[in-house]
Amino acid sequence: MDKKNKDLNKFSRRKFISRTATVAAGISIVPRHVLGGVGYTSPSDKLNIAGIGVGGMGRANLREMAGENIVALCDVDWKYAQRAFNDYPQAKKFKDYRKMLDEMGDDIDAVVIATPDHTHAVTAAESMKMGKHVYLQKPLTHSIYESRYLTELAKETGVATQMGNQGHSGEGTRLFAEWIRNGEIGDPIEAHCWTNRPIWPQGLERPENEPAIPSTLDWDLFIGPAEYRSYHPAYTPWNWRAWWDFGTGALGDMGCHIMDPVYFALDLDHPKAFEGSSSQVNTESAPIAEKVIYYFPEQSKLNKINRPELKLTWYDGGLMPERPEGIKPGKVLGDNDGGAMVVGTKGTIICGTYGRNPYIIGREDNPPQTNKVIPRVETSHEMDWVRACKESKNNRVEASSHFGYSGPFNEVVVMGNLAVRLQDLNKKLNWDGKNMKITNIGESEEIKVVTTDKFTVVDGDPKFNTQYATINAQEAAEQYIKHNYREGWKL
Repeated sequence: MDKKNKDLNKFSRRKFISRTATVAAGISIVPRHVLGGVGYTSPSDKLNIAGIGVGGMGRANLREMAGENIVALCDVDWKYAQRAFNDYPQAKKFKDYRKMLDEMGDDIDAVVIATPDHTHAVTAAESMKMGKHVYLQKPLTHSIYESRYLTELAKETGVATQMGNQGHSGEGTRLFAEWIRNGEIGDPIEAHCWTNRPIWPQGLERPENEPAIPSTLDWDLFIGPAEYRSYHPAYTPWNWRAWWDFGTGALGDMGCHIMDPVYFALDLDHPKAFEGSSSQVNTESAPIAEKVIYYFPEQSKLNKINRPELKLTWYDGGLMPERPEGIKPGKVLGDNDGGAMVVGTKGTIICGTYGRNPYIIGREDNPPQTNKVIPRVETSHEMDWVRACKESKNNRVEASSHFGYSGPFNEVVVMGNLAVRLQDLNKKLNWDGKNMKITNIGESEEIKVVTTDKFTVVDGDPKFNTQYATINAQEAAEQYIKHNYREGWKL
C-alpha cells in the first residue's frame, strides 16, 4: 500500500473512532447537509464554501459570495493568493486541494474552482465525487473528454453546478435569444464571434533557462496532471493561458463568454465538421491570431424560426468578420473587447462581449418588444449557483450555466483548438459528436508543427532556422480530445 493510501486509511480510522466515541457518550452530531439527504442544505443556512485557486478570478468569485461562510482557501502560490487570504483570515489555508478535501470534507458544502484550465477537471471531479457543489471557472475543462465526463458526473452525483461564464446570467443574453427565436431577424444562416484577445503573449517557444522556483510556489502541484517541465515565470501566475499544456489560448479564454449567446439562442448541438487557420502554430503555445469555422447541421424548428445548416466563425488576435450590410460607418462591432453576430434571412443581430447590449441593425432605436419567456437571474451569476446549492436536488431549479448546459457547450469551444492544431491536414474535419471522434483522419496521416523558429540577423537580413516535428495526426487528435495524465493523476 502506498503512503497516500496509508495516510487516508489512518485519517478515516481516526474519524471513525471519534464518531463512535461520540455516539457511545449518547451524543449525536450530524452535519447539517445530511439532515435533508445528500445534496441538501437548508435554504436558511449559509453555505460552507472552499476556494481552490484564489489568486485571480477565484478571489473575485468568492467576494460575490461574501455572505456565505468561506471556510477554506487553497492555492499553489501563496504569494499570489495573499490578498484572498487577507479577505478571510479565519479560513484554513492549503496548497494541495486533495489534502484540503481529506481534512475538511465534512465541513465543506461547496467549492469554487478558478485554477489554470488543465486542472479544472481533476479538482472538480474529486469535489463532486465527495458530494460537493461546484462552481467552475470557464473554460469548463481543458479537453473535450473532460467536459463530457463532468457533464455525466453532475448527473450521477446530483450536486449543483455552474460554469463561470457570467454573461449567461445577464439580461443581454436572454434578449438576444428571445429576439432571434421570435423571428425578428428571420431564419439564421450564419454567425460570427470575435475577441480582442490575446492580451498576453502567445506564439511562444519554451523558455530555455531554468530560474529558481519561488519559495511560495509549489511547482509540482501547479504542473498537476500535465507533463512535467521546469519552472519559469512565463508560465505562472498570469501567462499560463498561452501554453497548450496549461491553457486553451484566446479561444478557450473568451469563447465561453462570446459564443455563448449564439449557442444558447439557437440551442445548438454538436457541429458536424470544423476547420481552422492561424498565424504560425507551434508545439508549445497557442498562435497569435486564429480563425475557426464550425459547421452545424440542420435542426428542427425552434419557436418561430427554422434552423437550416449554420456556419459559425470564430476570430481572435485582431481578426474580425466583414462589416455587415447596414451597419453605420464608424460604429464598433460589438464592443471594444469583442462580440457576436447572427445573420438571418430578414436582418442581423449583434451583441457585445458577455452578450451585452444586443441590437438589430436598423432597429437600434426601436428594439423588438417580445415577451420575456426565458427566466431571468435576479441575483449575480455566483449567487444563482449559491441559491441552487441550497435547494434539494429533487426540486432544484438548476443554476443558469449548470454543467448540463455548459458541458456540451464547452466541448464546442475547446474543439476549436483541434481545428487550429490540426490545420496542417488542410481539410475540413468531420466530427462524430456522440463518440468524440474525428472520422476522416487516416492512420498514416501526419502533420508538421513548428518546434522552433529562431533567427539571427546577418548584415541586416534575418536568417531563420525553422524546425518542425512530424506527428501522427490521428494519435495527436486522440491526445487533444482525451489527454494522458501524468503518473499519479486521474479523473
